Amino acid sequence: MSQFKNVGTFDLGIVASFAAGGNVGRTAAMDAAGIASGQAFLVSELEKRDTMVRTPLTSLTYSRDIPIRVGGGWAETISAMQVGYGVSGGSGDGLMHSGGANGIPMVQADFSKGLYKAHMIALGTRVMWIDMQRGNMTGRNIDSLLRDGLRMAYDKHMEENTYTGFARYDTTGILNNPDVTIMAAASNGAASNASTKFKDKTPDQILQDINDAILTAWEAAEYDREAIPNHIIMPYEQFNYLATTRVSELAEKTILTFLLDNNVAKQNGSDLFIGATSWCKGAGASGKDRMAVYSNKEKYLAMDELAPLTRAMTSTNTAHFCYDTAYAGNLSEVEVFYDQTMVYVDGI
Repeated sequence: MSQFKNVGTFDLGIVASFAAGGNVGRTAAMDAAGIASGQAFLVSELEKRDTMVRTPLTSLTYSRDIPIRVGGGWAETISAMQVGYGVSGGSGDGLMHSGGANGIPMVQADFSKGLYKAHMIALGTRVMWIDMQRGNMTGRNIDSLLRDGLRMAYDKHMEENTYTGFARYDTTGILNNPDVTIMAAASNGAASNASTKFKDKTPDQILQDINDAILTAWEAAEYDREAIPNHIIMPYEQFNYLATTRVSELAEKTILTFLLDNNVAKQNGSDLFIGATSWCKGAGASGKDRMAVYSNKEKYLAMDELAPLTRAMTSTNTAHFCYDTAYAGNLSEVEVFYDQTMVYVDGI
């Protein structure tokens, strides 16, 4: 082995040549197979690293479909005051007065208070100390990646709280409030293929379903012009059908455009929104698809984010050689103040 003492650097091809008793100089210059094999250790270094971290695919629509009020702290309940008025003799001819009368009708107020539940949420992250050191080498912030996952968990909780609530805590959401009127979608009237689904109806029949729901809720609100429904949500399947199907083969408008231009809410000064959410799929009675029609205004319904998700504390955990961080927040259930301004339509 003394013949190797003066050799500084060499590749695998040269080593193979020495083992065979060959000439060093000749092998370094001529052994192409040896050079190729000498690149084997570079394979992992010749890869191009994609720096994007791909997160799970999901759909979040809750912030669009309900007013969210921020602030209030760590309260256990939300209270809402309501008042009803009355006047002796009624507001008709009972208000008529003569100069010689010895009394006038008095207005009375009946106050009541509604209570809505609030709940605290808590979740945490754990970052191992050695992973933090390795992250410094790779440029990855493990804590940041975990915070993204924590935020997604929080948003998914908000979604469920908004649309269905939690049966375990006896709360409901936009799509399953027991006090809301439920309507069955009208049949298309076909003798051989009767159906209540949008895809089996004409644009006029679909418009009739939507107008009937709007008018039912508006009538229950005594035709208060501020309370006319302005928001409709339905499953993606039905929404995409409306958005991509033309009114007729000769028309340029889609059914969705036709509905937005001709609904009764717009004719009475309210801009109607029609959107989709996955939570409407199967939300109706017997698993039918549900459409919810309501007035999306803070006066009529809301949800309180009393304490937004907050980084509460971080501590070292020497027993597990890591850093633990706790996050907490406080949320209310969906507060429906006027259930008569909402209508469900099943079977669309």
